[in-house]
Amino acid sequence: MLFELLVNTAHAQAAAPAAGGQPSTLEMFVPFIFIFVIFYFLIIRPQSKRQKEHQKFLNEIKRGDEVITSSGILGRIEGITDQFVTVEIADGVKVKMLRTQIATTQKAATATEDKK
Repeated sequence: MLFELLVNTAHAQAAAPAAGGQPSTLEMFVPFIFIFVIFYFLIIRPQSKRQKEHQKFLNEIKRGDEVITSSGILGRIEGITDQFVTVEIADGVKVKMLRTQIATTQKAATATEDKK
């Protein structure tokens, strides 16, 4: 008797139509859209802002500025072209490198250190 009741209940549940059906296409993409929005505001937007600031900095550097390269070399700019800069890293030692490899000025780096 109990067995028949359990079998009939299980059979009735299996035969019942699914309540709600499948979600629509829009409902399936909502989590992906939400994740993209989070990535945009936390990763993409700040990175593009940093790139614009760095490009502005590179356009404003001039001869005589003391800079730090992305590899950590300190020096003074001796010559500038559109693509390359010549950096004097010691008396009489000059290095020609890509302009984009200049990370920051020495003043900005020491100001950041002083804040810590």
